[in-house]
Amino acid sequence: MGSAPVDVTAPAEANVLTTTYDRIFDWARRLGVRPFLLGLSCCAVGMTPALDPRHNLARFGGRAFRAAPGRSDLLIVAGTVSEKMAPLIRRLWDEMPDPKWAIALGSCAACGGPYRTYAVTPGVDRVIPIDVYVPGCPPRPEALLAGLLELEKKIVPPWVGA
Repeated sequence: MGSAPVDVTAPAEANVLTTTYDRIFDWARRLGVRPFLLGLSCCAVGMTPALDPRHNLARFGGRAFRAAPGRSDLLIVAGTVSEKMAPLIRRLWDEMPDPKWAIALGSCAACGGPYRTYAVTPGVDRVIPIDVYVPGCPPRPEALLAGLLELEKKIVPPWVGA
């Protein structure tokens, strides 16, 4: 009345998961970005409703915006970037740990908006590399969520399943 003998020569692939640390970390990054909000003008006011229950930014892992660049991996630049602010944005970007991503939120961050003056940087992409541009003046919370979905496609390597 014993149990059936175990075949030790059978392949173990059916019961064992093998992977690398990089794949585990990429999977975790996909499930939770930690946004650092740099609200420079009215675009930031239009972005804060993305945290409410109706839009639910928490489903992307961004439960709250971080106030420290050292604890963030996503920089959201919302608003007009002045020439005096540009070096500070670069400094914040350099303080963020790798890997890191950036979103330009609103037309002012993307191209300087309606301001054609020496004091406004014509696009934050002259200061830091931008991964996703979210248009609008001011952008709607739905546009930010669509931008986060586009960023998720860039974060997730092709070998990670949906």
